[in-house]
Amino acid sequence: MEQEEQQSCFECLKRRINSDFSDKLIFSYALSDSAFPFASSAVVQVSNSNGNSSTSASASQFVLVQLPSHKHNCLTEYVNECVLQDNEESDGHVIDDNQDQAKVNGLTAGPATSDSSLDQSLRLQNGDKIANVNHTGFGSSACAHSSRFACVRTIPALVPTAHIGISSYSNFQKIASDFLSGSLEDHVLRSLSLLIEGKASGRDGVNFLRLIGLPSFEESGIPGCLRHPNIVPVLGLLKTSEYVNLVLPKTPCTLEGILHYCPKALKSEWHIRFLAYQLLSALVYLHGLGVSHGNIHPSNVMLTNLCWSWLRIYDKPISGSNASSRKGESDTPSASARLCCCTDSCFSQVLYADLKLSPSVEWHSQFDQWWKGELSNFEYLLVLNRLAGRRWGDHTFHTVMPWVVDFSTKPDENSDSGWRDLSKSKWQLAKGDEQLDFTFSTSEIPHHVSDECLSELAVCSYKARRLPLSVLRLAVRSVYEPNEYPSNMQRLYQWTPDECIPEFYCDPQIFYSLHSGMTDLAVPPWAGSPEEFIKLHRDALESERVSYQIHHWIDITFGYKMSGQAAVSAKNVMLPSSDTAMPRSVGRRQLFTRPHPVRRVVARKKNDSANTSMNQSQLNVAENDTPLLSETVHLQQLEEVTAFSEHAGYLSPCYYYNPENIAKDVPSVKELARETFEKSICKPLEMSRNGVPCDINLSYLLEHMEVEGEGSLGYQELLLWRQKSSCSSALSEDVAKDIFSVGCVLAELYLKRPLFNSTSLASYIQSGISPGSMQELPPHTKVLVEACIQKDWARRPSAKSILESPYFPATVKSAYLFIAPLQLLANDGPRLQYAANFAKQGALKAMGTLAAEMCAPYCLPLVVNPLSDIEAEWAYVLLKEFLKCLTPKAVKGLILPAIQKILQTAGYSHLKVSLLQGSFVQEIWNFIGKQAYLETVHPLVISNLCIAPHRSSAAVASVLLIGTSEELGVPITVNQTILPLIYCFGKGLCPDGIDVLVRLGGLFGETFIIRQLLPLLKQVARSCVNVSNTTKPEPVQSWSALALVDCLTTLDGLAALLPGEVVVKGLVEDRSLHVMVLTQTNLEISVLQVAATTLLAACQRMGPDLTALHVLPQLKELFDELAFSQEALTGSGSFGQNLKISKSKVDGEVQIGSRMDLVLLLYPSFASLLGIEKLRKCCATWLLLEQYLLRYHNWKWEYTGESSRSGAENTTANRPSLNKGSTSDYNPAKLLLNGVGWSIPQSQGIKGAKNLMPQKRFNDIHQRPVESHAATSNLLKSEPWFWFPSPAASWDGPDFLGRVGSLKEELPWKIRASIIYSIRAHHGALRSLSVSQDECTVFTAGTGPGFKGTVQKWELSRINCVSGYYGHEEVVNDICVLSSSGRIASSDGTIHVWNSRTGKVVSVFSEPSVYSAHISSPSSQSKTNDHHSNMLNPNTLSSGLLTSAFDGSLYTCMHYLDSLERLVVGTGNGSLRFIDVSQGRKLHLWRGESAEFSFPSLVSAICSCGSDKTPADGAFAQPSWVAAGLSSGHCRLFDLRSGNVIASWRAHDGYVTKLAAPEDHLLVSSSLDRTLRVWDLRRNWPPPQPSVLRGHTDGVSGFSVWGQDIISISRNKIGLSTLSRSTEEDGQQRITPQKLYAADNGTKNVSVLSSISILPFSRLFVVGSEDGYLRICC
Repeated sequence: MEQEEQQSCFECLKRRINSDFSDKLIFSYALSDSAFPFASSAVVQVSNSNGNSSTSASASQFVLVQLPSHKHNCLTEYVNECVLQDNEESDGHVIDDNQDQAKVNGLTAGPATSDSSLDQSLRLQNGDKIANVNHTGFGSSACAHSSRFACVRTIPALVPTAHIGISSYSNFQKIASDFLSGSLEDHVLRSLSLLIEGKASGRDGVNFLRLIGLPSFEESGIPGCLRHPNIVPVLGLLKTSEYVNLVLPKTPCTLEGILHYCPKALKSEWHIRFLAYQLLSALVYLHGLGVSHGNIHPSNVMLTNLCWSWLRIYDKPISGSNASSRKGESDTPSASARLCCCTDSCFSQVLYADLKLSPSVEWHSQFDQWWKGELSNFEYLLVLNRLAGRRWGDHTFHTVMPWVVDFSTKPDENSDSGWRDLSKSKWQLAKGDEQLDFTFSTSEIPHHVSDECLSELAVCSYKARRLPLSVLRLAVRSVYEPNEYPSNMQRLYQWTPDECIPEFYCDPQIFYSLHSGMTDLAVPPWAGSPEEFIKLHRDALESERVSYQIHHWIDITFGYKMSGQAAVSAKNVMLPSSDTAMPRSVGRRQLFTRPHPVRRVVARKKNDSANTSMNQSQLNVAENDTPLLSETVHLQQLEEVTAFSEHAGYLSPCYYYNPENIAKDVPSVKELARETFEKSICKPLEMSRNGVPCDINLSYLLEHMEVEGEGSLGYQELLLWRQKSSCSSALSEDVAKDIFSVGCVLAELYLKRPLFNSTSLASYIQSGISPGSMQELPPHTKVLVEACIQKDWARRPSAKSILESPYFPATVKSAYLFIAPLQLLANDGPRLQYAANFAKQGALKAMGTLAAEMCAPYCLPLVVNPLSDIEAEWAYVLLKEFLKCLTPKAVKGLILPAIQKILQTAGYSHLKVSLLQGSFVQEIWNFIGKQAYLETVHPLVISNLCIAPHRSSAAVASVLLIGTSEELGVPITVNQTILPLIYCFGKGLCPDGIDVLVRLGGLFGETFIIRQLLPLLKQVARSCVNVSNTTKPEPVQSWSALALVDCLTTLDGLAALLPGEVVVKGLVEDRSLHVMVLTQTNLEISVLQVAATTLLAACQRMGPDLTALHVLPQLKELFDELAFSQEALTGSGSFGQNLKISKSKVDGEVQIGSRMDLVLLLYPSFASLLGIEKLRKCCATWLLLEQYLLRYHNWKWEYTGESSRSGAENTTANRPSLNKGSTSDYNPAKLLLNGVGWSIPQSQGIKGAKNLMPQKRFNDIHQRPVESHAATSNLLKSEPWFWFPSPAASWDGPDFLGRVGSLKEELPWKIRASIIYSIRAHHGALRSLSVSQDECTVFTAGTGPGFKGTVQKWELSRINCVSGYYGHEEVVNDICVLSSSGRIASSDGTIHVWNSRTGKVVSVFSEPSVYSAHISSPSSQSKTNDHHSNMLNPNTLSSGLLTSAFDGSLYTCMHYLDSLERLVVGTGNGSLRFIDVSQGRKLHLWRGESAEFSFPSLVSAICSCGSDKTPADGAFAQPSWVAAGLSSGHCRLFDLRSGNVIASWRAHDGYVTKLAAPEDHLLVSSSLDRTLRVWDLRRNWPPPQPSVLRGHTDGVSGFSVWGQDIISISRNKIGLSTLSRSTEEDGQQRITPQKLYAADNGTKNVSVLSSISILPFSRLFVVGSEDGYLRICC
């Protein structure tokens, strides 16, 4: 296949595609393998439904490959026969497109249809013989691409999903529709699901399992019609008279793109092996067909978003049968070959006539030619662009060129004016050094350049005159304004900070406009025409001035100035990608790590019309025609260039091994093929390789997926496998070449650079010397690569042998079997059904935790999409199965984000309702812990009660919130549930949300309602009333009214839970909230109606006596206002105009239309409740009101006594439906009582069940007043957190947002410096404290009786000391909670690890003392250092002042690395000891002391990156550094991987007391020098000036970080500061210290504070003091 000879220029390719598909297919950009704009494939899109060419971001893209048609080409003949057969079968069918008829006439004698059904290939599924399908006339002979089967067998096996027909837009539309519908391979997944369920499934499922290696990989099976999941799906073969169009799906990237732009996408060695396994699986299938690939390299491995691989096969398949005819031929096109457009009289033939257009990119030779002046700057820059992955025509990643002149004057080499400085980037020239320095110093992530050197906006603006308007509207501006585009070259140059494109150096067409409203791009005055400008501009690029400077621009754009200190100096630091692990096909690839050599410009005579090429030997001798350079200088240049060329050898990778003919006594290819084929014919298809019938069922599947406990891979087993495979291998030469390529690719996956270049490969072929990079490979990989690249190709292992080698662990094979079916071209429904059924039957459990974790990313995207109810059930099953098999860390990182997306979906979702059930959330809670639950899941549960939620979702969410409240406790419930719900008042809070507030009040009891909820809700209501009385925008007023309605409804529900006396005291006494609302004249009528109805309901509960005593006096003012109002005198109320509708109801409820209608609501109801006489006695204006009611509403007491009661009942019933939840039969809490939802702990079950029935309980209290007092007193005794402060005191009213806050928005927390509870925790000083993640327990360490160290465990809900540890002999100076294991580490110079539940010691760790080290025996010393060859001798403490004061062998402080499960401990001599707590053993010791100190400093504080935060995705990020603070004021930064000291600097002038890392790049330190300092670790070292926080008058003894806030302690004061506040001009912030005050009596705290810790979810903080007290503050 001479594909390169049929290359077209981009314009011709576009015209041909447009012609083939009626100008309806959108041509995005061409795909070229060379550095020049010639290609045979392109990325295309289907136009939208309107038929125009406007593109859409969501449109699916396809790759269209044009393969030339040859008379004797197998593929051409196969397509022709299929089209001809289809035409004969559908004779008389009319073609849709007229132009297609002409194409058909050139192919067939009769009319043709637009598709082919491939009946003959489908019959292969039933096991028909070859003779049955040879009727096409060309299948009787062996295929040119296969040594085993005829074309009719081979081609359908490679392209089973292909639609074969004539090239037309209708056919392409059908192909796109079938692909996007996902129905091409649905039948395979459905067959597999039936097989797993034990039902009749057909052969598709079993045949597919054979393809992917079950029971084993086969290299001799008869081809079928199923696609191998790792072979690229060819969607269509569309025929024209000259070529065949292959239609392929476009993937996000290739393996080449991964290696160049995002190598972190291959996250671990397991992922590398999994990718290699896929590649080899595809090769086994190809080799089994008798086909060798022949062109395996990273760019031919297509990858999906999840890095599933498709091997592209259409490039140049090599036949085993014709391999001998090509022996000795070169594998790459010759250097003398030239690219040109295959279209006659193409404009590009003139355009690129002066270029040496080579079809291949060989950097070494092309660099050599450029350096010697034989290759132009233009061509060399195009080569560099191709190596960097830039694509000519792709606007998002276009080929880039430098601007070399500023167009102010005509370029003249003898003048300095008009030339651009190539030593600076265009961004630097446009922005200026000052602006770039400011950007670098002030940005959160330091950078100079925020965008690519050539953006899509700039490219489309450059080419605006030639691009369709639809493209300009998408890329530049949605509204097309032709006058906004630069009109001339000088303006264009000044307008953008981006670089140039090659069209301005070669294509004059770019200046001519195709749009009527846009003028041509004007050339500079010194050029008479675009053609002349192109010539002069190109001459400037090739001038000696530019040639001497172009290497600077290369260094900035492609070279060493892209990273490191060189980038900082060149002001070329680019903003990094936000997600470095996301697969992508664009990015900045740094080609060189050394400065690029200067070009050697050779003076040539003008009449020299040709340049002679120089061979490689001439490069090593000094030339005689360089009079400007001495021979010595010239030799130095040669050495530099040679060294540079060798260093950049990875730019010329080689993956193909083609030595000269080596005589070997090996079977011929045809003999091997014949033997294999005969064996396959003799063996029935249903038999396994060992002759045993292979009945594949569920048990068989699970057996092959089971992973027994496997340790590290056996290196010896791998060596034995290599020896065995070398002896038993029997490959054809072409297949062996594929294996060689696989070895090269596998090595590159580890090395991140090619294994061979042209030089090293030649050396390997000649002398057998392997590249030095082989030594960098892991041992197991090195064995495999060595086996694959053996010089003797006959000894290389087969792909099947490699797959079965010990190199691939069982987890890779099991995961592959599970994942491969999910990668078929099928809908999400069948995929989900297969995954759920297989997981439910135990597949995930059988494969083990690791393999299940690797399968999760492929399965979880299926569950987050909109699902039907049956699919939702499958998704729920799949999530449950993953929960059973994954580790807590994997659940946080994988399952939790999927659950978040599901809970965020709007509207009804059956899956969301299922997930909100308490049993599932309980499992999530147990896996991730309370802290992660509150940060990730809990806000989403609340969001399902806001903004028009679905009733089902709201119901289960409310049950969940109620059920979790007792587990969370009152403080967390108030701050994480109640306050967020109150912030949703007026913003769409549903009735179930209000019901949650009411039932939480009933759950926590009367005292909680009185002390917490009622003050808070009254404060909220007053805030809303105040807003209504001020001049605010209409949305704010509307929100205030809605919020007030929600607040009054909630108060009404809570009042139903309280005795009448309590209601009077809480709601009515002094100034009734309801009456205050009713007296407001500017509130909406709906608010007044709710206030009136809720007031009447409260009065019904209080009774007539209390109502007359407390409510009626407050209503006097309202009644007087209504009696004397203008509406009462004129009868202008809503019911006064027509007596016939005076008692009308809307939906059974009385509706009021004006304030005067309040008389109808209130007066008759109070008359019924109190009696008319008592009402008249309290209301002086009763006569006027009754006259109004009689006149306009026909109401009179003596005639309407009975009806008035019913009217009162109807009026009371007029409460909005929001309040009915507390008394109606249906309520979400009843689901909880029936066992649906959260399970109540046994210890709290009775209490919780009683509290969940507040209505009945308080009705009983109303009936038995004597028992009421007893019940209330019991509540007070059992009420936890009775001292917890109400947030109402600091409530200023919610800000108007008009929406629910995002999950990342925290509700405000105002520090009041108030002590709300104190308890004596220790006899002596309280030195340290630590709070558990669930904020239920606090551990305090201090001095006990006899000056011994004690540790106490406190239950915060009741402030009881529940247990303790008393095994320390000295004062405990630090304490650390070891995650959720229940273990605690405490230090008194030695480390004690003990069980917090039992108080029993688990292990004790200590270092050998300084003095005992001198008398210790060698045996004991070697035992101490066992397994730690790199461990520092801990007894090297030099003499100094601190030796006697603090023994250097004692432990001083601790820090727990949660993700690594390691304890880092500081010592008295400045070292760090690592301890494996789970194994109970000491690990390595890192020495950080340097020679600059005359005496040692003890480690006083430790932290690690991210140690003070939980990542957003719930997964613990792997820390990369550990920071240690010293008593000398210094800080050290250690690399956690190597233990090296990254940096050491003087951070403070005194003892460092505390370190914290709120962000990965921030370090906060405090010291006895009275300052806190914030260090940005992204800056250059030594660290720049930190942000200094001053204000404390004494040393800062500690601090705690919450979000952006820092609470610090100094002596007996606290100070509040923030990380986000801008510093003053001197780089400092001011802290205002304040003392702590007792909440009950206002006395000041005079005790010295020693430690502090924040309870973020409870909005509290705890402090310890030197007098032994533990104080809870707010």
